[in-house]
Amino acid sequence: MIHHVHAGLATNPSARKIARCSGHNARMTESLRSHLLIASPRLADYFHRTVVLVLEHNDEGALGVVLNRPSDAPVRDAVPGLAELGDPDGVVHVGGPVQPQAVIALGEFENPDDASRLVTADLGVVDPDNPEVDVRRARVYAGYAGWGPDQLDAELDEEAWIVEPVHPDDPFHEDDLWPAVLQRKGGEYALLARMPADPSLN
Repeated sequence: MIHHVHAGLATNPSARKIARCSGHNARMTESLRSHLLIASPRLADYFHRTVVLVLEHNDEGALGVVLNRPSDAPVRDAVPGLAELGDPDGVVHVGGPVQPQAVIALGEFENPDDASRLVTADLGVVDPDNPEVDVRRARVYAGYAGWGPDQLDAELDEEAWIVEPVHPDDPFHEDDLWPAVLQRKGGEYALLARMPADPSLN
């Protein structure tokens, strides 16, 4: 049975200060919260061609949801309590490998103060105890991606991820988000966007 969670977010408000400059990642001076992690071509595991929205990143680790992995399960069947949030025909998206029975809902809020956790501007996490909030659009995720202390930082050092600020439309993108975000980033990343899903076809 799928159950709701308060996004499993770490509560430590202090943000890890990170500073790095590599081929894939521009210099960062703040937590990666509210940024996208775009899987680099070297990631051939669970996260192959995924785009992860980071919901929290601090000294205790990081947590996010995979934005571009829809399932076949309709929200109205899998999580009927959230069926009224967005598209009545919408499907649950697979947010990550951690606690696949847990649910996180992202919404574009009419009143950002209604968000359980604000991601950016009017995009935030829906409070599972108060799902009847006024949102323009929403998407439901089962499971999430999690990293322990320093784990995500180490993966960034290994250039496993390409960092990009989130755009308000990213969580609700209907087409393949991975090449779309790389194309938006431009330059060498636009070339990566043209890579086939199966590199052997290249």
